[in-house]
Amino acid sequence: MQVAVVFPGQGAQTVGMGRDIAERYPEARAIFEEADRVLGFPISRLCWEGPAEDLTVTYHAQPAIVTVSYALWVLLTHYGSIRPDYVAGHSLGEYTALAAAGAFSFSDTVGLVYDRGRFMQEAVPLGVGAMAAVLGLSEEVVVQVCDCLNRPDAVVTPANFNAPDQVVIAGHRTAVEAAAEELKRQGA
Repeated sequence: MQVAVVFPGQGAQTVGMGRDIAERYPEARAIFEEADRVLGFPISRLCWEGPAEDLTVTYHAQPAIVTVSYALWVLLTHYGSIRPDYVAGHSLGEYTALAAAGAFSFSDTVGLVYDRGRFMQEAVPLGVGAMAAVLGLSEEVVVQVCDCLNRPDAVVTPANFNAPDQVVIAGHRTAVEAAAEELKRQGA
């Protein structure tokens, strides 16, 4: 039997994440301490106490998710009887998978994703952009709706084709909201 571990992407963050393992396991606590040191601010406190609106900001969410995911990886490989054959990740989770596979150190990874999140946030200022997951419609319908609503001053486009009936759309907030409404009317 082969075993794979898949790490989550952005959107998996929630206030309180990782606190239980950091309190119970010194190996997990060490990962949070390392992240705090590398980042120069207490990402651990943000994970454990929030507030949620700060934790969901891209340049906080990304290193927070990587930190918790990697701490869980350390515990799995230290205490677990399962030895994964493969690692993978969804979007941001690919970075945790690279660290788990030994391609990057955890310190390099958490610093890299902090910068990645900061650059992403700078590219689209808070409140200007949005994303939405569309469930239950074909890729073709989603593309058609986005094409019909797309304007130079209000862009909406498919961003991720996650599954045959799950497409993530992204763009200007107003255009994404308009597309989401139209897609709901069409059965999403």
